[in-house]
Amino acid sequence: MTAINDVTDYTRDGEVGVITLNSPPVNALSAGVRDGLAEGMKAALADAGVKAVVLICEGRTFIAGADITEFGGPQKGASLFEVQNAIEGAAKPVVAAIHGTALGGGLEVALTCHYRVAVPSARCGLPEVNLGLLPGAGGTQRLPRIVGVQKALEMVTSGQHVPAKDCLAMGLVDELVEEGRLRDGALAFARKVIAENRPLKRVRDLEDKISAARDQPEIFAAFRKANARRFRGFLAPEYNIRCIEAAVNEPFDDGLKTERRLFAEVLTGPQSAAQRYGFFAERTAAKIPDVPDDTPVIPVTSVGIIGAGTMGGGIAMNFANAGIAVTLVEVKAEALERGLAVVRKNYERTASRGGITSAQVEERMALIRGSLSLDDLAGADLVIEAVFERMDIKKDIFARLDAICKPGAILATNTSGLNIDEIASVTKRPEAVIGLHFFSPANVMKLLEVVRADHTSKEVIATAMKLARRIGKIAVLVGVCPGFVGNRILGARQREAQKLVMEGAMPWDIDRVLYDFGFPMGPFAMSDLAGLDIGWVKERSKGESIRDVLCEMDRRGQKTGAGYYDYDENRNASPSPVTEKIIHDFIARSGANPREISDEEILERCLFPMVNEGAKILEEGKAIRASDIDVVWQNGYGWPVYRGGPMFWGGQVGLDKVLAGMRRFEATMGEAYKPAALLETLAQEGKRFPGAG
Repeated sequence: MTAINDVTDYTRDGEVGVITLNSPPVNALSAGVRDGLAEGMKAALADAGVKAVVLICEGRTFIAGADITEFGGPQKGASLFEVQNAIEGAAKPVVAAIHGTALGGGLEVALTCHYRVAVPSARCGLPEVNLGLLPGAGGTQRLPRIVGVQKALEMVTSGQHVPAKDCLAMGLVDELVEEGRLRDGALAFARKVIAENRPLKRVRDLEDKISAARDQPEIFAAFRKANARRFRGFLAPEYNIRCIEAAVNEPFDDGLKTERRLFAEVLTGPQSAAQRYGFFAERTAAKIPDVPDDTPVIPVTSVGIIGAGTMGGGIAMNFANAGIAVTLVEVKAEALERGLAVVRKNYERTASRGGITSAQVEERMALIRGSLSLDDLAGADLVIEAVFERMDIKKDIFARLDAICKPGAILATNTSGLNIDEIASVTKRPEAVIGLHFFSPANVMKLLEVVRADHTSKEVIATAMKLARRIGKIAVLVGVCPGFVGNRILGARQREAQKLVMEGAMPWDIDRVLYDFGFPMGPFAMSDLAGLDIGWVKERSKGESIRDVLCEMDRRGQKTGAGYYDYDENRNASPSPVTEKIIHDFIARSGANPREISDEEILERCLFPMVNEGAKILEEGKAIRASDIDVVWQNGYGWPVYRGGPMFWGGQVGLDKVLAGMRRFEATMGEAYKPAALLETLAQEGKRFPGAG
């Protein structure tokens, strides 16, 4: 064996030369890896006894992608294009041996090999679109030539990781080899190539799968139309589509030039900057400065959940999905049966769409046991309370759990904003109490706010953060304050939306501005979807707010066919003259004069206070980092990922502009708009929030 460099070895096995990469953790295409590949190919081609070459990786994966930390920096070592040209232009057949994942630049390297083999567990994909990018090393030009135009469009615009079995079916890999015996299988395949004198199959020269789409722009138009809702606001999917169009309609080398030009445009644009920031922000959120990675964790093999409603049932599904046994407790048998039936229905719906098998439905349901007694939680490692949002109810439950649950059990509340220190005060184990704020629907939404109370132990925090990853959640550690991080900032936006209505803006105007910004819907459409009567009590209602009047008229949202909006039989919304009259009546009674409000003012009034509230949260230490706030808002509240998050966006707009806006609001509307001290300091220094771009 010959060491090419620190991360690459070359050896010969009979007539097959083997280039082995070993650059932990994921063999990313760093300068060292590229240099190793280039020199490894030179060694293999110069080796007279070698008739074929195998490219294989050590560790848990094939080349998993580019080293995105190098993006925008000076070029070091061999370029990826030089490496690809060396492989593709080699006079000896090169076989890529794939395990783990071949993603992005990794798949682009594999596509320049003449053949590809993979183990059944491997996955391949071009996920650059998720970073606001497109494959920049020939991926969009080679992929359609081997899998066809439609599949290529689907892959590059979704970033999906395609299982090896499907890759074989579409021609992306040539053979599946035995799991755990990749090297042997790749060598055997290479010897077969030699024995059969197979040609050097260069993907760039293949035409049969793209020629049928040439001069047929309707193929691309139909794809754009079918995916318009999914692509809304994003630049990268459209740029990826244009590259596939170039692959179909231009000679290969011209298509490469188009790909590189469009890659440079998205790489230097604001959307990719925001999406790459979000990628790293999610990973940073898992790092807690005072809770080291080696902090002991509490084993969690059984979970108790109190409350079998929509939230409790959804939480139960997360744990069952991860193979963890759940005891779901309700007060009444009917409520328990109803909750379990909803869980089953959710699983069966997923199975009907092909997401899981019927057998998996039964396996997961078998992990969820119903109970009518808190005593059945005595042996649980973790208990999560998910009942009505009232402090007295929660304190009563925690006092009882303290007496029932075994020593060492974690006691968690799903409260969306109540004081967890107060809840913990009724127990003799405040160090075991933590907030686990799931978002609805809990079986779908990725975000989990992990709320650290004053006495929560580091072991409990470490357990919660790692358990979140195990059940497929993105966890962010936050502190105790009204609304925590997400709802506290949401409250700032909601207050502005309501005030704007009382100044003359219609709900649909506000919703439109926020929708155009990139949110999936505005605050009033969201209220109609959730139900205006959440938290509204008919007996206490005195028509004191617009919402009160709407609910009193039985306009409670989509479920009643009317709320802020009017809805047709398909729940399509239209502006309501009824709501408009109610609003004008309220404005008239207040003595104010309605005015024309521009879209720009609506956006600034809704978003600047969010940035300001985030700054206050950072000042108070209720979030560790500005990027953590952005992770919360991207994953829990629909902030468009291509805008990074409120703190990142504030920096892009300019904190001086946000500060000027808040000062303007304070001057005209009072103390509630006082800028945060941190915002003032950073704006005056010309800085952004630390870590937020």
